[in-house]
Amino acid sequence: MGTRGTVRLATRGSALARRQAGLVADALEGRRYEVEVVTVETTGDQLRDELIHRLGKTGAFVRELDERVLSGDVDAAVHSMKDVPTEGPDELVTAAVPERARPNDALLTPSGVSLAELPDGATVGTSSLRRRAQLLAERPDLEVEPLRGNVDTRIEKLLASGLQSERERRRVADHEREDRDDGEESRDDDGAEYERSTEEWLEGLSALERAALDREVDVKYDAIVLAEAGITRAGLADAVAYVRLPPTEFVPAPGQGALAVTARGGELAEALNGAIDHPRSRVETTVERVMLDELGGGCIAPMGIYGVLQGEYVRTNVQVFDRDGEESVIAGRDLPVERHAEAARAFGAELADRGAAELIAEARREAGG
Repeated sequence: MGTRGTVRLATRGSALARRQAGLVADALEGRRYEVEVVTVETTGDQLRDELIHRLGKTGAFVRELDERVLSGDVDAAVHSMKDVPTEGPDELVTAAVPERARPNDALLTPSGVSLAELPDGATVGTSSLRRRAQLLAERPDLEVEPLRGNVDTRIEKLLASGLQSERERRRVADHEREDRDDGEESRDDDGAEYERSTEEWLEGLSALERAALDREVDVKYDAIVLAEAGITRAGLADAVAYVRLPPTEFVPAPGQGALAVTARGGELAEALNGAIDHPRSRVETTVERVMLDELGGGCIAPMGIYGVLQGEYVRTNVQVFDRDGEESVIAGRDLPVERHAEAARAFGAELADRGAAELIAEARREAGG
């Protein structure tokens, strides 16, 4: 049986982006397409020390991939849906929305504690204005510090301080052991026995943990917040303990957990849609993105929108905050699925009138936009 042809897919160069492109490639190959994955470094990738909301126009991770599609260098591009602007070139369409992964955020800590169990004044890392506001709304005592980098880099930053301290304690214990003549086990300050030498302990660490040991510590994080989809797609679900944050309470970014495959409108886009589009994920993310478009927040505003298809309705939860989580507009509504886009736009306009527009405008002023 012959193939349906070759599809050239553009992707960013990060490990997570390549894995996501690989998921799309596997799905297309399962439908008898040959796939060539083309890696493109974007401006968003190059500005590694800038926070996402300071990267300029919305779509810093998207534009250059889509330009490759428009120029004909590639046939389609794979994006994280939450990075895709609601407005784009007329020639491009979202050809496919594959089945969505878990949309929720996750709280990662070295010991797996919950948000409520973090100590007073704990330091939590995130690059997201939305997550910052949600954390402070729940726990005003927290110190929320910027955090940037790929998924593995962020986890390394979380683990670095604790692992480096552990290594030093073990090295001290090694020296004590060498000085002892009585054969007793070395103990740390808490009386815990070190049954293995430092070298033996190091051999048992994962590659990510060993990388954390070599990382310079600028901030000692007690916890960080990431999208669970990113953790699992990066193959790091077992690398560190985490607790899921309920998506109806910590409402995720519009499109979080979903992928978008963009292409020129036409036969190929229709073929991609028929091959790998997931109707439920398409409906849910359409509701979220229509509301995002109506409210106009982009990546500037601390805003979460989450839709879940339940029978004849899309249950939709929305949170819009000020920067510090002190003021908010929070609402939920069941939107009829047969006119979900129209209903989402009306819901967004209503929330704008209820104060969401004012909070978003304030966020823009604070961001200098």
